[in-house]
Amino acid sequence: MALPKRAFIAGGSITSFIGKGHPDFIWKKHPDFGTKENPTWEEFLQQAVDELIAQTGLNPADVDRLYLGNFTGELFVNQGHMGAGLVGTNPAFANKPSMRVEGACASGGLAIMAGLDAIAAGADIVLVAGVEVQTTVSARDGGDFLARASHYSRQRSIDDFTFPALFGRRAKAYCEAFGVTADQIDTVSIKAYGNASLNPKAHMKAAKMDADTAAASYKFLSNEEYKPFVKVSDCSQVSDGASAMLLVSEAGLAKLGKSTADVAEIVGRGHSVASLYEDGDLTKLTTSADAVSKAYADAGVTAADINVAEVHDCFAVTECMMYEAAGFAGAGEGAKLAASGETGIQGKIPVNTGGGLIGFGHPVGATGVKQAVEIFRQMKGECGDYQIPNTPKYGLTINMGGDDKTVVSLVIANGAI
Repeated sequence: MALPKRAFIAGGSITSFIGKGHPDFIWKKHPDFGTKENPTWEEFLQQAVDELIAQTGLNPADVDRLYLGNFTGELFVNQGHMGAGLVGTNPAFANKPSMRVEGACASGGLAIMAGLDAIAAGADIVLVAGVEVQTTVSARDGGDFLARASHYSRQRSIDDFTFPALFGRRAKAYCEAFGVTADQIDTVSIKAYGNASLNPKAHMKAAKMDADTAAASYKFLSNEEYKPFVKVSDCSQVSDGASAMLLVSEAGLAKLGKSTADVAEIVGRGHSVASLYEDGDLTKLTTSADAVSKAYADAGVTAADINVAEVHDCFAVTECMMYEAAGFAGAGEGAKLAASGETGIQGKIPVNTGGGLIGFGHPVGATGVKQAVEIFRQMKGECGDYQIPNTPKYGLTINMGGDDKTVVSLVIANGAI
């Protein structure tokens, strides 16, 4: 269904995404271990909101509603009821409507969808944020927490690391069906780390990845059937961080003193959900494709109109399949597109220019918001060393929760074009 009222992104902020492998992350082998601590979820969220207010010139009292994407606060940081935490970031937010939105890794995208609904219902200025801290426990315990995004009673036992195994299962089916090779899929990770090295806020900004390193990366699953199909280098990062954005109506634009040339407009949206209890075709992301088709229909565009994209690369093979869901490549051709270099920063259709989930990082609740902010930043020439060469007219986001179960897709137009 097309957006009933125009809705604009007036600005956005992203904290650094940190975790193991980031030079500032404090862990047992870090020289500052025992004397410093990593930021809390409250501190990440505060930073994102403060930066958004400063960047946009927002009067916090003008905010009508607030939405926060978060997946596993109760598990990693023993905190639910985070909508009230978002209100706590500024005294002017007191008594304003605020809520947390959850949909696994699509939580941030769903928070944006709630914000769009609020604009349609009459709100003029909506603050949307996402936050996640998930480095508080061991990788094995974290894997169990994140397995809540699967059908836990049915799928938890596939492996100690449930989601890598589920996407190892997809990788096996995809490679066998289409003759895709591991070195083709590895080009996704190589691109992700390369882009992250240009991004000062990326989790893996200091890490290196080349073909030899990717090929030799550790295969860690205990499930012997799927173990050959997923490596450490294929995986998105276990990251901490936050992001925030301002959604406004035409009246909200006037309150901010901005014109359409200063902002980006969400011109298409798609929200699709598949049954948690069933698995479909493992070689296709059918729910993602459906969400994208809805967003394209809203916007009146096709894949050929998209100039930059942020897609959900929870694993390297997922990005290849996302190219197909977005219509950038035909069935089984996504890995070839990755290997061609055309999705690089200098390519025909740049994808995940800041590093994606693999390179930039994946603080789960923040990811969907970060994707939209990254499109906005590319449109406004704010990406520094990873800025694409041509100013984009249209951008696409695909934010996926679970194993292609809950998906939010947005088409964003540059208000300056």
